[in-house]
Amino acid sequence: MRIAVDAMGGDYAPKEIVLGALRAARQFDCEIVLVGDEKRIRHVLDGERDWEKQKVTIRHADEVVEMDEHPADAVRQKKDSSVVVATRLVKDGECDAVLSAGSTGAAVAAAQLVLKRIKGIKRPSIATPIPTPQGATLMLDSGANVDSKPIHLLQSALMGSVYSELVYGHKSPRVGLLNIGEEETKGDELARETYPLLTALGEKQVIHFTGNAEGRDIPKGNFDVVVCDGFVGNALLKFGEGLAKTIIQLVKDELMRAGPFAKLGALLVKPSLKKLAKKLDVTEYGGAPLLGVNGCVIISHGSSNAKAITNAIRVANDFAKSKALERIQSTIIKEEMLLNDIDDN
Repeated sequence: MRIAVDAMGGDYAPKEIVLGALRAARQFDCEIVLVGDEKRIRHVLDGERDWEKQKVTIRHADEVVEMDEHPADAVRQKKDSSVVVATRLVKDGECDAVLSAGSTGAAVAAAQLVLKRIKGIKRPSIATPIPTPQGATLMLDSGANVDSKPIHLLQSALMGSVYSELVYGHKSPRVGLLNIGEEETKGDELARETYPLLTALGEKQVIHFTGNAEGRDIPKGNFDVVVCDGFVGNALLKFGEGLAKTIIQLVKDELMRAGPFAKLGALLVKPSLKKLAKKLDVTEYGGAPLLGVNGCVIISHGSSNAKAITNAIRVANDFAKSKALERIQSTIIKEEMLLNDIDDN
């Protein structure tokens, strides 16, 4: 696998991006193409020993899409920006996947304008893994779209099911619709309209729909795939990230204020606390796939450090190797008549 990495995207670019990519080249069976300002990238690499022995190359790009720019306009105007050049490498067949920790809007826009949407897909969807005791629940959409329609949630459910099966190994993934209650009559207009349509897909065995999912069901692992509007999904995701950090910090603060016997007990459970912190650490998951475009695209958090980038490249590698993209493409073609019929109704 060859992974194109937008080296200029992210709060800590290019240093953390480059260091994370170099670590991935050492750990995983893949080649890395760093895209961006060659002089700045080399400055980081030159501080690392033996980097030239790794499967790492540089592709120069003059421009960068900034976080405050309008994503679609910037992608159209900055043809030589790092995110556009990196995405074009996948389009041209030079790389198998692309990763960016820059503007999510720019990454989504570049994917749609350069790679194009899969035929039949109305809108792509970001599939973010949420840690659970059993592994992870895949939440779609977590920020690619707002003001979704029922057809968008249906297609997210279908794509998420394929990805969950091939990448996470879930046989017949359990699909849920995020709602405020279990009853099918609950929720806003979008939820009430989407529920019977997901039920119809379930009855035709296109997906394994198991009903409404409440917010608490996601971290419990009661569903393998949960679909929702991108606005809601992104808000829920960021709330979860903040809550996880707060819980870990509260535990640390309480242990520091505890008496000597409590601190002794803390030493005994320290290994378990480290494992818990690792499970809740968003950098362990690295990035989320953008499903619905003709290419493997991974989007990372803007604050990604080297560790997060390394893990995001692992996700990109797994995505490309899983053939989930090809399965999604073929499934959409197979179910196109059914989906169109549902959309028309």
